Amino acid sequence: MAEPVDAWWRRRQWSRGVPVPYAVGEFRAEWASWPVLVRQYHPDWNAGVVLTQIPPAADVLLTWECDVGHVFVATPSEQRSRPGRERRRSVWCPECAVLAQPQRWPVLPEDWPSAVPVPQRAVRSSGRQTLPAAPARGLPGGAVASSRRTPARTRTGSTAGRGRSTRTGAPRTICPKTPRLPSGESFVCQCAPAPASAVEAELRAGLRARLDLTFEHTAIRLDRPFHEHVEVWPDIILPELRVAIEYDSTGRHGLEHVGSREESDRRKDRATRAVGWEVVRIRTGRLPVLGPWDLQESGVSGRTIDRLVDVLREIRGPLFVDAYAR
Repeated sequence: MAEPVDAWWRRRQWSRGVPVPYAVGEFRAEWASWPVLVRQYHPDWNAGVVLTQIPPAADVLLTWECDVGHVFVATPSEQRSRPGRERRRSVWCPECAVLAQPQRWPVLPEDWPSAVPVPQRAVRSSGRQTLPAAPARGLPGGAVASSRRTPARTRTGSTAGRGRSTRTGAPRTICPKTPRLPSGESFVCQCAPAPASAVEAELRAGLRARLDLTFEHTAIRLDRPFHEHVEVWPDIILPELRVAIEYDSTGRHGLEHVGSREESDRRKDRATRAVGWEVVRIRTGRLPVLGPWDLQESGVSGRTIDRLVDVLREIRGPLFVDAYAR
């Protein structure tokens, strides 16, 4: 069970037998790739304990403050698990996430917007004042459904049918646009997203100036589905070397390549390596390396290109890579 930070700190002092169970900076590397959480945390609101003194897996209640000013309590695991499918800054705060959701119209008739059509704004003379009931299925638009109760057998059957459909769910569909190619073949895919980063284009131009390779391919055929596709879309594909290059940063709101997205990156790398390719990730923003060939850089520069070419030589051999040098 999660406990307040002051009680947790006293318990750690007692269990370790020292006044400072964790030194300042002991977990700096674990928190370095979470700049938003570093900004949200204030030691004066958490019994004077610094964030780098708290293990990310600790079951302790901490006080956070979002960029808007909302103050809330959450454990480190809860905060690190907030990045998901949404790419909005509001996901880091539970109150901002609620405010960002679209709101329904109020139920009270006097609060309905004036743009609502007149038949829907009709107020009943007695009883509960709300929107008029929709006609029953199978009845014409002007008919009124009977108020008599439906037989139990019909209700039970329909409920059971709904239960079966809910449990079964819609089957996962795989994109049919992937061409029939052997696993591990690269190709130009119409589903692949267009490059959205100027840094990625700069990295591609730097490699093109150094190596005479094919840079037009956008996808690699897999032997198993990955996110409703049987293909992956690395940032840069080098088919002659069978190496995929990824450029990773935390993004403007600190949501990219952290939390569940980091696990998705690991799955993507495993699927790519399973078909005979190797993956090199350029990790920026203090993101930790995921694979044996990953590079930690502050950005793309001439030094980054040199280090990347050296890694390619280590993976495929200098004799093979230098054959494509310009």
